[in-house]
Amino acid sequence: MGFRITKAVIPAAGLGTRFLPATKAMPKEMLPVVDKPAIQYVVEEAVEAGLTDVLMITGRNKNALENHFDRVTELESTLEQKGDFQRLQKVEYSNDLADMHYVRQGDPRGLGHAILRARMHVGDEPFAVLLGDDLIDERDVLLSRMLEEQSERNATVIALMEVDPASAHLYGIATVETTDEDDVVRITDLVEKPAPGTAPSNLAIIGRYVLQPEVFEVLERTDPGKGGEIQLTDALLELARKDIAGGVYGVVFRGRRYDTGDRVDYIKAIVQLAVERDDLGPELRPWLKSFADTLG
Repeated sequence: MGFRITKAVIPAAGLGTRFLPATKAMPKEMLPVVDKPAIQYVVEEAVEAGLTDVLMITGRNKNALENHFDRVTELESTLEQKGDFQRLQKVEYSNDLADMHYVRQGDPRGLGHAILRARMHVGDEPFAVLLGDDLIDERDVLLSRMLEEQSERNATVIALMEVDPASAHLYGIATVETTDEDDVVRITDLVEKPAPGTAPSNLAIIGRYVLQPEVFEVLERTDPGKGGEIQLTDALLELARKDIAGGVYGVVFRGRRYDTGDRVDYIKAIVQLAVERDDLGPELRPWLKSFADTLG
């Protein structure tokens, strides 16, 4: 059995240009998904899987992220005086979710570079990486399954999801071999955004990784790729091809995933999550049906 992982790294230094002007002064990670910022869903997922030490990789104008997971004594006092204990509980909940840490990325040199900034905090331990654009439904198991496989195999584990072959050129795509587990494959090759019609499979990388600490050494020597960025996919490819630190395995996720990195998908995520809530669904579902009827 491998080392019990407790550390999660959440890269959150992006500029969120696809959501301008909303993200001109507010981090994209703080955009609300129903009534919680997207980043809180990600931290909650990490904590639910047993990862209580969370390092967020931030950038300029990201102070709102730190503020969200900190005390707001004036607001808490006001709610307490009003007797609004339901809202007070929601406000206080994020204060103590995890042991939160923050470090700035500095130069925006890609996901691989952001993960390198976690090296001093992580040390010589396996760790998880959660990307904020991908929200995993809390009713579906992914991260804890990945941690389980990492412990069993003492290897890097990434999350994969089947996508429409026509959309494969939008993702990092894996070439795989089967294993003794139906939902686990061994990665033999990776290609980032293959040309249409050339993808080796329809298994796409989604934003969850459990990495061996050896990834830092590989990232250090990984040459910048497109746009001068250090790509995590390039480092994963070297780990897989050279079978470094146990190689790379993939857990194939067949549950519900919500993409908040694209405007249309972000709106879809809000609607999907809202209609299934007990406090919003009963009123929202019939309205949606009625509204859809008016569209013809």
